[in-house]
Amino acid sequence: MPRIFDFGGRDVHRSQTVAGLKALKGLGRQAAQVTAETADEAAAAEAAGIEMVVCRAASVPRVREGSKAVFVTAALGFADAITSEEILRTAFDAILKGADAVLCSRGYETVRMLADEQVPVMGHLGFVPRKSTWVGGVRSVGKTAEEALDLWDRFRRLEDAGAFAVECEIIAAPAMAEIYKRTNLVTVSLGSGADADVQFLFTSDICGESGRLPRHARAWGNLARLHDQVRKERVEALTAYRAAVAERTFPVANEFSAMSDVELERLKSALDV
Repeated sequence: MPRIFDFGGRDVHRSQTVAGLKALKGLGRQAAQVTAETADEAAAAEAAGIEMVVCRAASVPRVREGSKAVFVTAALGFADAITSEEILRTAFDAILKGADAVLCSRGYETVRMLADEQVPVMGHLGFVPRKSTWVGGVRSVGKTAEEALDLWDRFRRLEDAGAFAVECEIIAAPAMAEIYKRTNLVTVSLGSGADADVQFLFTSDICGESGRLPRHARAWGNLARLHDQVRKERVEALTAYRAAVAERTFPVANEFSAMSDVELERLKSALDV
């Protein structure tokens, strides 16, 4: 596991580095990335051998509590940072607290601003949920030659702006395969087929927590069943408590503190004066 100094100056070991990710093309293997917002989720990812996680910028400290090793990309939300100064401040705050890169869905000038400060930037191309009005709805991007060529132009412009990686969301797999051969960006496939440097799925989908599983995802667990069981147990326990209060069977003697008879008589005498 590579030893580095992170942006906060800490001597750490990471499961991946920017240089390591850029070298994946030559090695012919893929890394895995999932989402994590809590210490427990980050710890589980590390224990499972997952190299990379994505979280909201504000969640970086919690994620780092769970894992010092995983490569953390902090997503800069639209509402979290709007102006250039806010974006730069949010990005630096995230990397100083332990993030290894930032995910930015903003314009090329914003990417260039961050890259000029040597902040590792991951862009976002293909289907970008918050920008889906531009493609007319929730759908795959790049299914026509014209749209795929426009997408390829965006890849080149993102690379020219200084990004080192790009999240490729729901891009038609044949188009993604052709772009993958030609781009120097580290490609992170979310529903964009097998030709990429990194495969990415949401932890909630992998673990079977989602109510509706996207077409591109697969569930290897069934946490929804366990969550249902927890909810039922909670209601049953609360119902039993309410019944015990109504029946005056709670509390009983061993569930509260008593007084000696002597002290009780002293209290009564003092109160009656």
